[in-house]
Amino acid sequence: QVQLVESGGGLVQAGESLRLSCAASGRTFSSYSMGWFRQVPGKEREFVAAIRWSGGSLYYAESVKGRFTISRDNAKNTLYLQMNSLKPEDTAVYYCAARGRAYLEPSTTPGGYDYWGQGTQVTVSS
Repeated sequence: QVQLVESGGGLVQAGESLRLSCAASGRTFSSYSMGWFRQVPGKEREFVAAIRWSGGSLYYAESVKGRFTISRDNAKNTLYLQMNSLKPEDTAVYYCAARGRAYLEPSTTPGGYDYWGQGTQVTVSS
């Protein structure tokens, strides 16, 4: 069983920054590719960013490229999402997710992940 706990969400103004964290427990974090997704009410969960288990490959949605940075600290079993130049359209609940088997490449679709956190709300005011 894998437990994922997000933190770091909040209310900010447009142009400001936030850093989300996702603490993982229950298995060898360093062996699993991870992703960040977001969702607003009435819409499907949307891919934001993903990182390979080794940290060597990064993937971003076009809408966040150049503003968001995904990273991981395998020694701390923690995934991060640094969000800069936030826009009102970034408002959503943000979820971290883990792939179900070790050493898989990252996925950009929600169906590619087996484990999810509870989500953290990010609200960006204009």
